Amino acid sequence: MALYAIAVEVDEELHAEIPEADIAALRLAVEATLRDLHPAPATVTIFLTTDEEVRTLNAQYRGVDAPTDVLSFAAQEEQPGAPALALPEELAAEMERYLGDLVIAHPYSARQAAHYGNSVTAELQLLAVHGVLHLLGYDHQDAAGEDAMWTQQERVLAQFGHDVLARRTYDA
Repeated sequence: MALYAIAVEVDEELHAEIPEADIAALRLAVEATLRDLHPAPATVTIFLTTDEEVRTLNAQYRGVDAPTDVLSFAAQEEQPGAPALALPEELAAEMERYLGDLVIAHPYSARQAAHYGNSVTAELQLLAVHGVLHLLGYDHQDAAGEDAMWTQQERVLAQFGHDVLARRTYDA
């Protein structure tokens, strides 16, 4: 079994718009991030979908009724007071491997790439790295957390020649 299992699912509406090369680039970015920061076996699923789908998820889970580029849903977040599940050993091992899901709004990402003057492929790789870092517990709620996260993004993205994207400032 491979150390990392990275599934990429594409919304039916977007299949014709997304080249296989971009899907392969997403897998490479996730694998590079995990290889650098998470040496244990891991599974991640990436969903490429519409702005509307991401807007719905953003409203439901973050209370923000607007689309965004990427959402991360960690599978390993502990719920306070939740009882431990008694699972068969094989299923428990599989659940332990599963880091979570990334949901990327492809149209939003394409517009963002154009706005910042980079390729859609580079944008998708940035978002994949960013999302996986969130799955691994990184955050950017304060300056120290942002610096740590941006440093990791820069290191991983340098492998693809995109390190300049890692510390960009987003428009308000």
